Amino acid sequence: MDMSGEHRIAASRKVVWKALNDPLILKECIPGCDELEMTSETEMTAAVTSKIGPVKAKFKGSVTLENIKSPESYTIVGEGKGGVAGFAKGGADVHLAEDGTETILTFTAKAQVGGKIAQLGSRLIDSTARKMADDFFGKFSELVAEKATEVDLDRGLVEDAKTVAMEAAPAHVAVAVEDIGHAIEERLQDAEEKVEVAAGKGFFGGPLVWGLIALAAVISVLAALN
Repeated sequence: MDMSGEHRIAASRKVVWKALNDPLILKECIPGCDELEMTSETEMTAAVTSKIGPVKAKFKGSVTLENIKSPESYTIVGEGKGGVAGFAKGGADVHLAEDGTETILTFTAKAQVGGKIAQLGSRLIDSTARKMADDFFGKFSELVAEKATEVDLDRGLVEDAKTVAMEAAPAHVAVAVEDIGHAIEERLQDAEEKVEVAAGKGFFGGPLVWGLIALAAVISVLAALN
């Protein structure tokens, strides 16, 4: 059985590639998927319940990713066994191409089935496989596009917040500088008054020494405020 298709996804190639390697997203999109677990960077195990005509079975199998060219393409190779219902194995080449802000996903697949399901006839098997592929890529495209939109909205909110903060920053800085200026003036006046009183009494060497002490005090105040 040979099959191919093309789907346009409203998301960047980087986002689509990441989703194609995310077991949580894949599990949500694969029809009848009960379990999907990433066992390594290139291997997954899966359990899928599928119905082909009158035959319904639970297939358990493994999937391996080969010929990986991030974020452009890879090959999926897998095999599943459904007990008395039979087995299915095959592979698919998946390619991602950028088209502006969107991504075009194309695939070509080959599969082989055996056992009881093989007796149902190629026409029924082909139509079922095509429907499953359309359901998967339709759901996948919709889900990835939604997530990409959410990311864009979040980024937009962050940028808006930055703009508001930058616009408001000068006003806050001006207020802070004004407060600091008032504090310095008050401390200077207080220091000057004390210097005058002490200088008049001739403490610690007179006006010159107290002037130096007052200057040192102002410097300390400025350092503390900064």
